[in-house]
Amino acid sequence: MARQNQLLFATDWLTYRGENLQLSDTAAPIRAGDVIAQVVASGPTLRNSAMPEMFESLIFGAREELVISTPYYVPNQSMQEALCAAAYRGVRTVLILPARNDSREVAAASRSYYGALLAGGVEIREYRGGLLHSKTLTLDGEITLIGSANMDRRSFDLNYENNILLYDPATTRAVRTRQQSYMDSSRIVLEIEVANWSMGRRLWNNVVAMLGPVL
Repeated sequence: MARQNQLLFATDWLTYRGENLQLSDTAAPIRAGDVIAQVVASGPTLRNSAMPEMFESLIFGAREELVISTPYYVPNQSMQEALCAAAYRGVRTVLILPARNDSREVAAASRSYYGALLAGGVEIREYRGGLLHSKTLTLDGEITLIGSANMDRRSFDLNYENNILLYDPATTRAVRTRQQSYMDSSRIVLEIEVANWSMGRRLWNNVVAMLGPVL
C-alpha cells in the first residue's frame, strides 16, 4: 500500500516538476499480511470516473449493511439511485452527515436529497459533535473504503483524490466501531420531518442543488 502511494506521488511529481522518479508500476491490488488493499486515485487529468465508479460498485455489492460517513453529500443521479437501490433490496443503508456544515450552500444541497433517500429506506443521521469530516465506507463487515474523496461532484469530477480500499474484517470492525460512535452522537432524520419542511426551505435546497457540480 505504501508502494502504491509512492507511485501516486511520483506520478504527481512528474506532472508538476517534470522529473521522473522512475518507480515501477505497482498499481495492482497488494497483500500486506492478511490485508488486501488497493489505492485508487482520480482527478481531472486522470481517469476521473474511477472514484464514482468504485463507490457505486461497492454500493451495488452490499448484501447486509452499508454505512457511509461524509461531510459533503451532493451526488450525481446514479450515486443517489445506487444508495436507494441498496435500501430497497433490504440492505441496512446508513448515511452519516454533519448536522452543521461549514458551507450553508452544501448543507442545503445535501438536504435536497433527503426526501428520496428516506422514501427509499436509507437511514440518515446528522452528527451533532461538530463538522464530521471523516470519509468512511464499511460494507458487510468485510470491506472498508477511506480517503479524501467526498460523495460530491466536486470530488468526483474536479478534484484530485486518493482513497484506499481494504478487504479485511479486522480493519472493517475497527472502522465500523468508529462509525458507531458517530451514530451515537447523531440525530435520526425522520421522513415526516422532511415532509413538513416549508416550501421556502425546499425551494432554497433545490435551487442550490442545481449548482452541485461547482459546490
